Amino acid sequence: MQPIDSFDLRLFDLNLLVAFDALMRERSVTRAAQRMRVGQPAMSHSLATLRVLLQDELLVRVGHTMTPTNHALLLHERVAEGLATLQGAVRLSESFDPAHEDRTFRLGFASDVELVLMPKLMEVLRAQAPGIRIVGHLVDAGEVEHLLDNGMLDAAIGCFTKQVGRFRLTHLYEQELVCLWRPDLLKLELPLTRDSYLAAPHVAMTLDDNLRGCLDAALAASGETLTIVAASAQFLSVLSIVASAPVMATLPSGVARLHADRFGLTIARPPIELRLPPISLLWSARLDLDQGASWLRERIADCLTSHAVNC
Repeated sequence: MQPIDSFDLRLFDLNLLVAFDALMRERSVTRAAQRMRVGQPAMSHSLATLRVLLQDELLVRVGHTMTPTNHALLLHERVAEGLATLQGAVRLSESFDPAHEDRTFRLGFASDVELVLMPKLMEVLRAQAPGIRIVGHLVDAGEVEHLLDNGMLDAAIGCFTKQVGRFRLTHLYEQELVCLWRPDLLKLELPLTRDSYLAAPHVAMTLDDNLRGCLDAALAASGETLTIVAASAQFLSVLSIVASAPVMATLPSGVARLHADRFGLTIARPPIELRLPPISLLWSARLDLDQGASWLRERIADCLTSHAVNC
């Protein structure tokens, strides 16, 4: 392949950037072709053309997978952002009608909010916008900005405290922590005392290898230490463990009150002060003018605001 000496955007087929985006997201010529609804030979031709124009291999086969080059990764961040901006500009000129919208949104959850939000949100969408689909992802808060930048998420919900220029953030509600345990397995008197709470074996919710998980910052601020015997990335797993063993969990009140009865668990306030950041909605500034994304954000805020009132 001979490299092209000069790059003239007027001669560049911008559909190749859409193909590049599909290739980077799928890491497979076959799956990218399916995503673009074209034949595999056409996608292979697009990849070959991109390699010549961009003077880089872009995707290199390693075993059975296609691995992007460093140049491809850097380029994709900008291409994905540019395509999302163009899509938003096109959608701005369209008349948005939720009843006839046909679109998939991807939401990232960095807390228990998925369990609280999704049932309510789907009830609203099935009634008002049956063509809108939601894909939920449990994500680490540290990954959210990267996923929003790359267009892999349309919005994220969780404990986000900072806002930088390329993102928008709105607080939804304050969190409250409560304790849960099964009274016939873990014999505790009410009201809970500081000593009984700290002495009880605990199960924690965590998205990483930190056993204290989401409680880490709250415990650090309180100056207390819990006896953590297990941790899980799934809230329902934590509740199942508490329902089966003489252990306690300290969880946000939303998920606790939704599921405590079905697991036969007692709820009480912690006898020490534990504070969490408020639940917030975060999205990329480039989606500000996207009518569909804006409408969905309003529905999310409505669902979670009503949840906070009922907690």
